Amino acid sequence: MGIVEEAHNLRVVGEGKRGVIVLAHGFGTDQSVWKHLVPHLVADYRVVLFDTMGAGPTNPDYFDFSRYATLEGYALDLLAILEELGIASCIYVGHSVSAVIGVLASISRPDLFSKLVLLSASPRYLNDVDYYGGFEQEELDELFEAMRSNYKAWCSGFAPLCVGGDLESVSVQEFSRTLFNIRPDIALSVAQTIFQSDVRTLLPLVLVPCHIVQSTKDLAVPVVVSEYLHKHLGGDSIVEVMPSEGHLPQLSSPDIVTPVLLRHIQHDIAF
Repeated sequence: MGIVEEAHNLRVVGEGKRGVIVLAHGFGTDQSVWKHLVPHLVADYRVVLFDTMGAGPTNPDYFDFSRYATLEGYALDLLAILEELGIASCIYVGHSVSAVIGVLASISRPDLFSKLVLLSASPRYLNDVDYYGGFEQEELDELFEAMRSNYKAWCSGFAPLCVGGDLESVSVQEFSRTLFNIRPDIALSVAQTIFQSDVRTLLPLVLVPCHIVQSTKDLAVPVVVSEYLHKHLGGDSIVEVMPSEGHLPQLSSPDIVTPVLLRHIQHDIAF
């Protein structure tokens, strides 16, 4: 096993002949977040699953704080994974920050991506002049301070807010588990990198077709953000807002989200 495979807990499942799908999870989760979607893909596709660096199942010794101070470090990881597996082209499904990581990777190597399916994606979380990202800087500062002071308590409060459900729901408990599995100093560093990121100026450089999929109600990503992406991406794009709630709808509302994702994976943008 190579260092890239080991570091990212790389798995390839399915023997399908319709191509390769890469599934990339967001902050606070790991590759298990795709458990409801994967069974629907393996008959038709080769499916690549991996953990982003810093996720709970990864070795914290591999986490380079300077490399992952920007999202470009994660984009380089994604390109290294595709190279390691000899993938010449894939359908990329990225959730949350991994949607943006896919966007960045596609700018430097558009040939590797036939389409990007962007679930709960945001180019910037902070509000700005003529832009509504959903957060003010004071709110983020409070979030970071809460993570610093008592990470376990923060996890317990953040999970139901993010998922959109009560503390007893299976999806909230699952997200709490994967969130708490991250080493606290790494979690804080990753959260700061994500929430302070701004890739808006790069969106016109994205020429790979993008399928933007979004929950109606999402604590982290207001619905207007999906329209912003649609308007500013350089290539063809399409938006679908689902009647789901929460930032992890593939985990909390699989009955709604799985058919939508399958449709966007299997069908190209029609005009």
